[in-house]
Amino acid sequence: MCLLLIGPPGAGKGTQAVRLAAHLSIPHISTGDLFREHIDQGTELGQNAHTHTRAGLLVPDEVTIGVIKERLTRPDTERGFLLDGFPRNLAQAHALDDILAYSESRVDAVLDLEIPEDQVVRRIAGRRLCRRNHEHIFHVDYSPPEVDETCDVCGGELYQREDDRERTVRKRLEVYRTETAPVVGHYQAQGLVTTISACGQVQDVLNRSLVALGYGQVDVAGTSG
Repeated sequence: MCLLLIGPPGAGKGTQAVRLAAHLSIPHISTGDLFREHIDQGTELGQNAHTHTRAGLLVPDEVTIGVIKERLTRPDTERGFLLDGFPRNLAQAHALDDILAYSESRVDAVLDLEIPEDQVVRRIAGRRLCRRNHEHIFHVDYSPPEVDETCDVCGGELYQREDDRERTVRKRLEVYRTETAPVVGHYQAQGLVTTISACGQVQDVLNRSLVALGYGQVDVAGTSG
């Protein structure tokens, strides 16, 4: 199965992608992970990507398309894959269609994660990271620290990333509406899109996705229902 997972920032794409790919036994392909891999390996694509990310710029389409094209040639994608973070715009969607057509394949399904904008802002703007260890993450509403602005794990100072500030989040949402939302329309015209509510618990969203794809639900223990 060739599956795309699309949704605005804060919809939980990364969390759902990992779980969904594991259940379907197909590789989870994230553009962010691919960029880091190529950068670590010092490839030409990685060097190009690093030049742009280091300057705070978006990676050009041709570079992003290049890393995806290379990844889809690997043997583990023969049974399918789940793409997370790609395509981000119509140019990338058309490029993906061409890449798959060359190998006589196509996108089988697109899951569009939908969530109200105010909830996205609340999810992202409420996050707080520990300055000592960024893996220690809290949320002012959902998982607040015992002591304000102090990490429960190591006592480090908690802070809000610039990318997580409400003004920045709303700007990211505007970019999503302008550039990525039309990708949903592209695949809707092909009858491939199912819209899934991204609200609620992680397991609930996963089960909605599995049902939409024609699979049974999975309980907390991981068995099919």
